Amino acid sequence: MNAPGRIERMLDEIMAVSPRSKWVLSALRAVPRHLFIPSIAQAFVGLEERESIIDRDADPDTWWEVVYSDSVLVTQLDDGATEIQLGARGSTSSNSAPSTVADLLQWLDPEPGHRVLEVGTGTGWTAALLSHVAGATNVTSIEIDRANAEQAAKNLVAAGVQPHLLVGDGAYGFPGHAPFDRVHVTCGIHTVPYAWIAQSRPGAVIVAPYCPGFGLNNALRLVVRPDGTAIGRFPGFASYMMMRSQRSTDIGDFDPDQAQLSTTRIDPRTLAYAPAGADLAISTLTGLQSRTYREADFYRMWVIGDSDRWAAATWEPKRDVYEVFQIGDRDVWQEAVDAYYRWVSWGEPDRDRFGMTVTPEGQYIWLDTPERVIG
Repeated sequence: MNAPGRIERMLDEIMAVSPRSKWVLSALRAVPRHLFIPSIAQAFVGLEERESIIDRDADPDTWWEVVYSDSVLVTQLDDGATEIQLGARGSTSSNSAPSTVADLLQWLDPEPGHRVLEVGTGTGWTAALLSHVAGATNVTSIEIDRANAEQAAKNLVAAGVQPHLLVGDGAYGFPGHAPFDRVHVTCGIHTVPYAWIAQSRPGAVIVAPYCPGFGLNNALRLVVRPDGTAIGRFPGFASYMMMRSQRSTDIGDFDPDQAQLSTTRIDPRTLAYAPAGADLAISTLTGLQSRTYREADFYRMWVIGDSDRWAAATWEPKRDVYEVFQIGDRDVWQEAVDAYYRWVSWGEPDRDRFGMTVTPEGQYIWLDTPERVIG
């Protein structure tokens, strides 16, 4: 099958997830994905995220099949310190799933002639897609990793596209090309850098993956207002690798003898499997993050305040209460439970009822209306 045929099959796959605007499909047809994929990548395919290593030289048929599927293709591990390999964790750059790329483009809704700031060039694919819509001379894309930036530049040359490419921290934007009409963010954030708003004209749209770290992550769509603030909501799901300056702290070394052991009647899966609205409420109310691990008859949820204050609650079958292992003086498990039941008392609102306002002083998350600030 030739590239156009593979592209159409990919579009059929992502259209089955949800409808897309004609201009989004046109951009995906115009910018072949394979031009931005390295010979070897770590692939996560489909809703099940089936992991494999694709190798264009060793198995070209599989490489082409996976590239033109709704797959996440990891292109860098541990900021380049680890080779691409099966089972590896620590992804730090990828070519995102086409359905997610299409979602963010549709929420961004760029027009021809718009000045676009992209934060996170990655492989260069989305910079090329934005260039197709807005015009390459109007697109400024910033990448913090020099090796990624150099490869993206080569990929874009191969695709015949020449946006403005910069190496640096996209959190600071690029005032030299401001004011921007659109800001397209391809890395996870928990705090919106005000520079993006300051460098945007009134009416500009900012779309970013909002990833506070508790449970499911979210897409955030903000509109910049004439008073220098921005306001918006969470229209759906988006989960990207974190901006380097906003990465979370891992659990530190600890002395088991200093742990506090207790029990809870709350099944940890009640919080871990809660919908996106609950996760957004818990992270906003507490600032906590979470991690999970599961096997057939075992489930553990970590609730993390910082590297020295965290707890792990464990589900095992046929138990009436569940063990909680706590490190540090902050009762983070109970904080998360209390925040969950506060969300329940609000009527269990989903993510689309929450919104955010960003000002020079900070950001505020609210429920239903900007006047009802929850954190």
